[in-house]
Amino acid sequence: MLLVIDVGNSNIVLGIYDGELLVKDWRISTDKSKTADEYGILVHDLFRLAGIGFADIKDIIISSVVPTLTGTLEKLSLHYFGYRPYVVGPGIKTGMPIQYDNPKEVGADRIVNAVAGYEKYRSPLIIVDFGTATTFDFVNRKGDYCGGAIAPGLMISMEALFQRASKLPRVEIIKPAAIIAKNTVNSMQAGIFYGYVGLVDEIVTRMKAESRENPRVISTGGLAGLIAPESKTIEVVEEFLTLEGLRILYQRNC
Repeated sequence: MLLVIDVGNSNIVLGIYDGELLVKDWRISTDKSKTADEYGILVHDLFRLAGIGFADIKDIIISSVVPTLTGTLEKLSLHYFGYRPYVVGPGIKTGMPIQYDNPKEVGADRIVNAVAGYEKYRSPLIIVDFGTATTFDFVNRKGDYCGGAIAPGLMISMEALFQRASKLPRVEIIKPAAIIAKNTVNSMQAGIFYGYVGLVDEIVTRMKAESRENPRVISTGGLAGLIAPESKTIEVVEEFLTLEGLRILYQRNC
């Protein structure tokens, strides 16, 4: 079995593949203060509840946008599984040309998503990833990663509103019943939710026009299922796109 680990700023997503089949996945909070041993205990407990042993894992691949945790998880891999993990970054064969001013600047998760998306659809793509930041990435019909856009994520926007406006509360991000809201909580939800739907559709529309191609628009990330149904441009939600990309990159490099 293959253990894939996607380290984001807010969450770490782990998945276990048996061949091409994702047999188990977990989402845990990202905690930069945790040691390799603390993560080892946490992973051990998750595995135990799923009836999986450390010995069942035959290799590991990691994608991380949190540099301080990359070393921690490498140490976990060595100490608890006995493997030096593959880490997405310089030296990893992606099979995808990176058309970026400095390819080293592109977040590992963005490349992993692009690889997975193109492998599945074999067409030009716009990939919208709803994470701590919301990223928009364009892959052309030849399978080149061409760049994209980065916007603040929904949670960042909501937290900024709560922290900088003294009388506004922290609220849950949900689709409100109406856009003309009758109370402060619903007004904030309406502004964040529909404002974000508009942000997504505007950026995607402009990317389509600039690319002069007709890309399929797919989305992933924790809040994709909330925003996508209201979007006029997102066609499909790929919940495990990043994990799939890690599996594909492992197969290309193992």
